Amino acid sequence: MFRELNDYNFFNKKVFVRCDFNVPIYKGKVFDSWKIKRALKTIEFLKESQAKIILASHLSKESWRKPTLKPVIQVLKNLLPQTKIYFAKSCIGSKAEKIIRKMKNGEIVLLENLRLEKGEEQNEEGFSKELARLAEIYVGEAFAVCHREHASIVTLPRLLPRFIGFECEQEVNVLSALVENPERPLVVLIGGAKAASKIAMVNKFLQVADYLLFGGKTANTLLTVKGICAVKKFLPSAQEYDVFQKINLTDVKIHLPLDVITALNENGDGLRQAGPAQVRNDEEIYDIGPSTIEKFTQIIQTAKTIFWSGDMGVVEKKEFQAGTLAIARAIVANNSALKIAGGGDTLAFIRANGLEQGFSYLSAGGGAMLNFIAQGTLPGIEALKI
Repeated sequence: MFRELNDYNFFNKKVFVRCDFNVPIYKGKVFDSWKIKRALKTIEFLKESQAKIILASHLSKESWRKPTLKPVIQVLKNLLPQTKIYFAKSCIGSKAEKIIRKMKNGEIVLLENLRLEKGEEQNEEGFSKELARLAEIYVGEAFAVCHREHASIVTLPRLLPRFIGFECEQEVNVLSALVENPERPLVVLIGGAKAASKIAMVNKFLQVADYLLFGGKTANTLLTVKGICAVKKFLPSAQEYDVFQKINLTDVKIHLPLDVITALNENGDGLRQAGPAQVRNDEEIYDIGPSTIEKFTQIIQTAKTIFWSGDMGVVEKKEFQAGTLAIARAIVANNSALKIAGGGDTLAFIRANGLEQGFSYLSAGGGAMLNFIAQGTLPGIEALKI
């Protein structure tokens, strides 16, 4: 299916490694290097193999007013202090080629942001061929963007001998096993604000999970569709309505909040605990309540496999973090289960509360993770297959 890194001699080979270094940058400094560190095992393996390593990534234009990857160089130098690391001011062209020609085995060059070239997002074959001129081998180590049909993700790997990176392969294996062969009971917790993005995943877990626990705005939308909560603020989209309407609330695997924490605004004015049916039109739901926490915790304690994506409340405000924190701690406390979490906000909350060591695996996939669970593959994963 995939060529693995351990199956090849990379000595003196120019290796293009597509990474996900889409990290937060402020005033020219990276202030969260977690994604960079996840690629380190692959980078170090290629360095020890005496390859010439060409690192490439995108950086979202929203991440910084000047979307340059140059600040990542300092992080790489700190992580690999004995390694010569260059920065190419363009990801294609003569300047990048010149740096690569002079590189010695075990050295690294980081190319400038791929998305500064329009050919990347437009998946232009000509741009892919220019990237291919830089290298002899391709390594895919960017699972988080494998749902994007971009040039460096789906076209470039077909132009070169291709391999799957260590972290990308682990992500594929973990998520495949979660859906195809989980140790049971499988308990799935789905929350967060983007209910529409989770529809396909919900459909999949309705088939394979033993328990589905809903929180956050996803639960609010489902409660509205089922007529339990009549607040107009939670009205679903047409797509959400079609899927959520089919969910059978008498199914013993489905669990919605028994009680919620409401307020008139995010400042906590008029804060109270209520049943979902008692939420008034002038109120917002900000968290799950204590009865829900107790019920969800009881179910989590029975699990052998746990998957969690999406906060249980509005965790941006400390006063509404209690439900999500209690659920996170309940998951960590289950020492006999395989515990997987994913999604940007969920991972940020876990890491902010120092709970990452309590999880078996943290998926950096975001949208890619949701799509992989729903579909079983991604365009960028298919492009890596042989």
